[in-house]
Amino acid sequence: MTENNERGLIVRGAKRLRHTVGGQYLFDSAAWALALVLAAVFRYEFAFENVNWLPLVLLAIVTALLQFVFGRVFQLYRGRYRIGTFHEVRALAFTVGAVAVILAPITLILGTKLLIPRSTVLVAVPIALVLMGFARYMRRLRRENRAKPSDAQRTLVYGAGDLANFLLPQMLTDPNSKYLPVGLVDDSPARSNLWLHGVPMMGTRADLTDIANRTGATTLIVTIARADAALIQATKKAADDAGLRMLMLPLLSQVLEGRSGLTDLREVSIEDLIGRHPVDTEVESIAGYLTGKRVLVTGAGGSIGSVLCREISKFAPAELMMLDRDESGLQATQIAISGHGLLDTKDVVLADIRDAPTIEKIFDDRKPEVVFHAAALKHLPMLEQFPSEAWQTNVLGTLNVLNAARAVGVSTFINVSTDKAANPSSVLGHSKRAAEKLTAWAAEETGKNYLSVRFGNVIGSRGSMLPTFTSLILAGGPLTITHPDVTRFFMTIPEACQLVVQAGGIGRPGEVLILDMGEPVRILDVAKQMIAMSGRDIKIVFTGLRHGEKLHEELLGEGEQDSRPLHPKISHTKVPPLDPAQLDKAEWERRCSPTPPTTHMALT
Repeated sequence: MTENNERGLIVRGAKRLRHTVGGQYLFDSAAWALALVLAAVFRYEFAFENVNWLPLVLLAIVTALLQFVFGRVFQLYRGRYRIGTFHEVRALAFTVGAVAVILAPITLILGTKLLIPRSTVLVAVPIALVLMGFARYMRRLRRENRAKPSDAQRTLVYGAGDLANFLLPQMLTDPNSKYLPVGLVDDSPARSNLWLHGVPMMGTRADLTDIANRTGATTLIVTIARADAALIQATKKAADDAGLRMLMLPLLSQVLEGRSGLTDLREVSIEDLIGRHPVDTEVESIAGYLTGKRVLVTGAGGSIGSVLCREISKFAPAELMMLDRDESGLQATQIAISGHGLLDTKDVVLADIRDAPTIEKIFDDRKPEVVFHAAALKHLPMLEQFPSEAWQTNVLGTLNVLNAARAVGVSTFINVSTDKAANPSSVLGHSKRAAEKLTAWAAEETGKNYLSVRFGNVIGSRGSMLPTFTSLILAGGPLTITHPDVTRFFMTIPEACQLVVQAGGIGRPGEVLILDMGEPVRILDVAKQMIAMSGRDIKIVFTGLRHGEKLHEELLGEGEQDSRPLHPKISHTKVPPLDPAQLDKAEWERRCSPTPPTTHMALT
């Protein structure tokens, strides 16, 4: 666009503004004049011959001048407000009120001398307000009717709360909107007669099929901000039965991070169906221990580590050091946080936690004050085949990081663990249990905040169940499940990372923190839902529980107490410390030797 074109657009915009504002003022002046005339006529009971027109005309002129002055004071004639909005009506009321405050006492005291009824202004005020407000309402209604999308899908909106109140105007006033709201659906009896922006309440979710038939709707948009999995599942089933395509608003966290807007509707995902009401960990209130500190994250290139780094960066650490042996993973994390993947800055550290001398040198050179230890091997069947790898990374690697942290005086150390460490039955579980106990030992030795965080399957993490199922479905199947009754706990990646960050603020030395993840989810149900959503005919094959795998995971081990002193959804428990001098690889391998899948083994 050239400079002349830009100047032309500005000039035309200014002319339109002056025309609109000028038109509003002229109408408001005319409304005052008509209101004053009506007030005088009412006073004389329609005896027009008794009306003194000249004083009335002079009063109308004075009123118009005062309307202009106070209209400018309250920004009414400066193009600040959209036509017919609450803020414009409020400014209008203030303006009319100010005019009345000036003129009403004058007419009350001097009305007889001025040859006009003393009550003229007082009676005229409500008449003028109604006329001005009605005109604005009609202009707004006309504009909205002209802006309504002409070729859009007839849509029902489920949930008539604040989100719907925000979303409906966007849908009704955007000519390019793909969705035209034709009815509201809500299960609250208090909203049974509600209308929002001209859209009527049609019934509850149980009436969805009938409502869809009556309105001809083809789409259902869910505008319930914190809908849990049970609600989403029930709504999805009702929408499917009614032949409606179901859409949802993005997560609030995505909106706040600028990754999407409130009008960016999306299809229902499997994460929605198996997720749950997110636990508010109130992380902002206790993460001050990160501000201005040197923070190091191991495993920073992984699914958990990368999001953990993004979460930590929000709290303005003095330095964030991201350590991993996966250079591609580090690059992806750097891109997400810094907007570049140059890999030539000090924030990325390429190293393996199994290399003790290198880890010690990094800690000695960089002097971290807070450490988040997320580096680990995590695939259960792989570690069953190669238990020595679990020993070297999850056990000795953790010990290497702990020793380096102790040597430089790290004040806070958070070890990322797993629910498989509770009553472990697998190599993975035993290795992570040992890491928890080593962390408790370091806490005992230093007296500092060294602790662990334990959680279940993380939805969408690299190599986890959902991406694996998706790949199998795209490949045409079959979809393999170990057992028809197997269940697992699930949590989202942001939720897991917020818990890890919060642990450093509320955990005490040697503790293990566990998030209440609700009820476990049956994997077969997830598989069936994913197949249904794909629209493909995919077979399900049961392969049997793998060695070391449990039918049902546990969050607390035998003898562990479920204490919740600070947050109703976060448990605090203790594990016995394990002195590294007592580490015995042969004994560890004996405990990890083949056993029935459902047998619990505790590493003492």
